[in-house]
Amino acid sequence: MDNRIERIVTALSDKKAEDIQVFDMSGKDYFVNTVIIATTMGERHGLSLLDHLKTELKGAGESFLNVDADDNWTVIDMGDMLIHLMTPQYRQKYNLETFLKEREEEMKKVRGVE
Repeated sequence: MDNRIERIVTALSDKKAEDIQVFDMSGKDYFVNTVIIATTMGERHGLSLLDHLKTELKGAGESFLNVDADDNWTVIDMGDMLIHLMTPQYRQKYNLETFLKEREEEMKKVRGVE
């Protein structure tokens, strides 16, 4: 895992985010190279995670191009990376992991790789 991703995963873990998953989307014809998904314990926890990430990452020279946050789901756009912070209910409902894995399988078929 590269240092940027490690820094993000550590920051999320330090603040008790759960079920943190990292998806390498480079070479999969996706609009970002990396997607990180983490489960929050609720709205306040999601906001706390966002604040902590801003503090940790901006100090390391990272920039947040856009942040879209509501009570259940926060998306942080860092240009080549997306971070999704989701309540357990939203994570289960939208199941991004399955979407990202299916995307990977589609690209293998397009490229003729099994």
